[in-house]
Amino acid sequence: MRHRTVRRFRAATASAVAAGLLAGCAGAGGAASSPRGGAVSVLMVNNPQMAELRKLTAAHFTKETGIEVNFTTLPENDIRDKAGQDFANQTGQYDVATISNFEVPFYARNGWLRPLDAYAAADSAFDRADLFEPVRRSLTAADGRLYAVPFYGESSFLMYRKDVFAEQGLAMPAHPTWQQVADLAAAVDGARKGMRGICLRGQPGWGEVIAPLTTLVNTFGGTWFTKDWQARLTSPEFVRATEFYVRLVREHGEKGAAQSGYAECLNAVIQGRTAMWYDATAAAGPLEASGSPVKGRIGYVPAPVERTAVSGWLYTWAWGLQKASENPDRAWRFIAWASGKEYEALVGRKAGWADVPAGKRASTYESAPYRRAAAAFWDVTRASIASTDPWRPGTQPRPAPGIQFVGIPEFSGLGTKVSREISAAISGRQSVATALRKSQAMAERVGERYRSR
Repeated sequence: MRHRTVRRFRAATASAVAAGLLAGCAGAGGAASSPRGGAVSVLMVNNPQMAELRKLTAAHFTKETGIEVNFTTLPENDIRDKAGQDFANQTGQYDVATISNFEVPFYARNGWLRPLDAYAAADSAFDRADLFEPVRRSLTAADGRLYAVPFYGESSFLMYRKDVFAEQGLAMPAHPTWQQVADLAAAVDGARKGMRGICLRGQPGWGEVIAPLTTLVNTFGGTWFTKDWQARLTSPEFVRATEFYVRLVREHGEKGAAQSGYAECLNAVIQGRTAMWYDATAAAGPLEASGSPVKGRIGYVPAPVERTAVSGWLYTWAWGLQKASENPDRAWRFIAWASGKEYEALVGRKAGWADVPAGKRASTYESAPYRRAAAAFWDVTRASIASTDPWRPGTQPRPAPGIQFVGIPEFSGLGTKVSREISAAISGRQSVATALRKSQAMAERVGERYRSR
């Protein structure tokens, strides 16, 4: 999850609700075979796993089905804007878009998506039961229907350079605490020329700095809102977690941390400029891919904790089928192929099993080729995803689901505004206290609206 808020998405949501889209989606209809030919238009994020999909589609999916796929790829900060506009207005420009478990409940409630239960049930090769329960549940709306299918799923964990730790005589605990991580970051900082102790996201965006920071808030005992929508961004727990995060990244993090996100930290690890990185489990694939200069040198342990037993997040990039699509059957065939076992095996053969878009199917983690290729991280990833609970990610009750976000439409705007304040604290332009005081005022306005309903 690497995203900036989309103000237009929020405006589109409001206009769609006003137009009566809350009436709900139409049924998916039958999953009858589509005729050969005809193009499917796909809007997707430009992450590495999607780039591999685009490369393989014509030579395999189109060759086998005769269905052409026209891809539009955008950075993650832009994909939500484009998808939100197109799906809200139901233009049908895109049949399919990559959306996440954050958007699915709102898109479904607004009537922008086709439910996929009928398609999945009729397609025995798809094997819906094989999908990880936490991931599948996160893509199921309040009406009990499945509205998106995962391309890959992820939690979060800590990555570290085993060789550098060995050189320094350091040992990574099997289940580290955040204080242990901070101590190790200090010990390993500068172990090699140009190497910093840890990389952490500092870039503005509710899916950038706010994602890992919120997992710290959870495990430090904090929350964005109490169960009755009282904002708690200036609570002792929230303040302590934020001060810890900002201090750690300022003292031992990457240069230019306030503008560093997922991509920048990934590059820092690959280029040997950081000894540790706390981020998405999906990062392990590129790190262990054939040709990666750090392949075999990275260790993986669960997300660090403070007051909770676990603290990993839950996220999935998934395929949503627009209700207004004129090619729903052909679109489903693409979705089922791209998220199916056959495609995972194809990636394993063509690019290497470590590159498989995993984190979604139980069968993947029982596959001998995958276990061999992903030996360094598959078990930690599976355990991290299985341990997630979006309704109880911390030490106190929540008013809405979400681990690294609060599951309400307003969080995209709120989270992005707060992220700018946090990034300003990381850059040294203001104190953490000032950042959180401003953020508290913004959160109080959101909480008040929910309390008054």
